[in-house]
Amino acid sequence: MNVSKNDEQVVAKKAGGLNPAVIIPIILAIGICIYLFVLGSPGNFKDAEKLGGASVAFSDVEGKDIHPDSFLGIIYKGGVIVPILITFMLTVIVFSFERFFVLGKAAGKGNLDNFVVQVRSLLNQNKIDAALEECDRQEGSVGNVVKEGLTTYKALAHDTTLNKEQKMVALNKAIEEATTLEMPMLEKNMMILSTLGTVATLVALLGTVIGMIKAFFALGSGGGTPDAAALSTGISEALINTALGIGTSAIAIILYNFFTSKIDGLTYKIDEIAMSIQQSFAEFN
Repeated sequence: MNVSKNDEQVVAKKAGGLNPAVIIPIILAIGICIYLFVLGSPGNFKDAEKLGGASVAFSDVEGKDIHPDSFLGIIYKGGVIVPILITFMLTVIVFSFERFFVLGKAAGKGNLDNFVVQVRSLLNQNKIDAALEECDRQEGSVGNVVKEGLTTYKALAHDTTLNKEQKMVALNKAIEEATTLEMPMLEKNMMILSTLGTVATLVALLGTVIGMIKAFFALGSGGGTPDAAALSTGISEALINTALGIGTSAIAIILYNFFTSKIDGLTYKIDEIAMSIQQSFAEFN
């Protein structure tokens, strides 16, 4: 399908929203700060008065056995993979909120099912102007597509240069192009949720492997007497990364499927009314 330069500008406008290239680095910085200054706060560890500073990472901990005194401190002990997993979790949350509001706006005002029923009823009575007024009140993606289809409907109805078959083709093309222009707004950033649903688990697996390497190194380096503290630290690090990764992945997958079902519902409504528009045009013209 050919899309004009003006249509491309409309696509760019429709695709507006959070820019991942800008937002993700900011979220990464926030994730690192949370890891260092929230999870790594001396207050989350035993003998906090010995640490000093705003974070364990910037404290003089050499030669000191630092033990967590809270759940946040336990997460901090998960190691360098933890801030990455925190970034993934924050990214899922931020873009999920974005999709929620964007899709809510795309659904328009009022009940979408009632809008579809009302427009189809008006089409059956060939009341095109009344149907256009309903689209103006709906103010959503479905309303935008239907309005474009109805506007083309009116233009073709008074066109004497085309036969009926050519008019049907032109009407169908107009609806398809209008739908194509709306889809970027609906689907933007969905790939991020889909990707994190998989990548979070893989990164967590990397953290798990690193933790197990440390655990087995402690087991082997102790000779006949394994270092129980180092062994438990390595296993704990592995499990912390596993938990964070699985949790992030599960949330991302659930939200991705939820938003996908919302998008599918909107496209189904568009297809439903588009068919009614074509049937009405074939009947009354």
